[in-house]
Amino acid sequence: MLEFLTRPYMMAFWFGAFTAVSLPLGSMLGIWLKPSARIVAALMAFGAGNLLSALTLELIEPAFVHQGFWPISIGCVLGGLVFVGLNAALENSGGYLRKASTLVAHIKKHKREKMQALLSKLSQVDILRALPPEDMHHIVPSIVERFFKTGDIVFRQGDPATSLYIIENGRVRVQTADTGGDQKTISELEDGQTFGEMALLWNEPRSATVECLEDTMVWEIHAQDFSALTASLPRLRDAVTKLAGERRAGNQAMGLMDAQEWKSIAIKNIHEEDVRPSAAEMSEVMHKEGGGNAALSMWLGIFLDGIPESLVIGASMIGKAVSPALIGGLFFANLPEAMSSGAMMKKQGHSTGKIFWMWMSLCILTGIGALIGNVTFHAVPHHLHAVVEGLAAGAMLAMIAQTMLPEAYEHGGWLVGILTVFGFLSALMFRAMA
Repeated sequence: MLEFLTRPYMMAFWFGAFTAVSLPLGSMLGIWLKPSARIVAALMAFGAGNLLSALTLELIEPAFVHQGFWPISIGCVLGGLVFVGLNAALENSGGYLRKASTLVAHIKKHKREKMQALLSKLSQVDILRALPPEDMHHIVPSIVERFFKTGDIVFRQGDPATSLYIIENGRVRVQTADTGGDQKTISELEDGQTFGEMALLWNEPRSATVECLEDTMVWEIHAQDFSALTASLPRLRDAVTKLAGERRAGNQAMGLMDAQEWKSIAIKNIHEEDVRPSAAEMSEVMHKEGGGNAALSMWLGIFLDGIPESLVIGASMIGKAVSPALIGGLFFANLPEAMSSGAMMKKQGHSTGKIFWMWMSLCILTGIGALIGNVTFHAVPHHLHAVVEGLAAGAMLAMIAQTMLPEAYEHGGWLVGILTVFGFLSALMFRAMA
């Protein structure tokens, strides 16, 4: 029995499982200690630096020395592409919930898409197209969605002009009352059309009544929000003043930029801070989408992160002793990731037992992956072995760059840089002591 447990492939299993023990351990620490985001970021930066050093010393450098540039580089590129592709597929099914960094990236992507869609609609509104497209990213966050039922009156003739409306879907009737009080229909407006534009230029009462002919969804721009923005942005204020003067003179379309060009410039000027999610937005997404399917997607996401590292542990032990630097690097890289994910799953309402066994199953699967790597690649030619090691290294490098370091810097700031250096040096120290 002892002989079986100490065979090379079983040793690969034990060492693979050991590197992933930090997954259930980290998830429990995240639940029990509730560490601050800054502490998790510090650990993540240290783990990322440690893993970068271990990859360089234990995978890339030996393969490069013995097989040259091309096998390892081809493997790295393929590994990076495979990880990015699979990661994108998992995030589309809820895997983005596994880390704060992937959650932030998901929300930013959707906020950017929403802003682009809104800017596309705004480009069809001539009163807005007369304004500088470079400044429109300031206006979009203040636009709100409103729903009116059939028969609802959006506003009445004589009401204060407080908003501009863009019809998302539905139909409205614009009508005015004559001196005798009889209503006369001026027009009927449908998807993509606007009404109430003059509210953004003049503080005058409504000149017509707008009634919904069917259930209608609109985008609303409040004149008060618009005025506050123009007051703080001189270029926008000057453009509005000029436009108001032209409209008073009856110049309805003077100097308007082409809609497609205006939209293109406006979209290019969406800034990073415009799509950065707030803590409230992140919390809302976690609670709204953190069901069973999302938990499974999180598990698959962590499993995806662990596939290349488990295979490379097994492959790296073929004909030689295990690398302390590589094992240590993977252990420390997994710990903060599990702390972050475990705490996030707890906030979503999952039980401590379920979280523990989900992460423990990953520990076992990592050991199995290392065993498979050891058995599968034992008879692989050396040049293909270098490609395989490059594949794993490329996938892990992509994982570090895409999910670990962005999250660490998001919460750790300047501390991340120096802790990444210390992590890198710690793996180098293991190598020196070996």
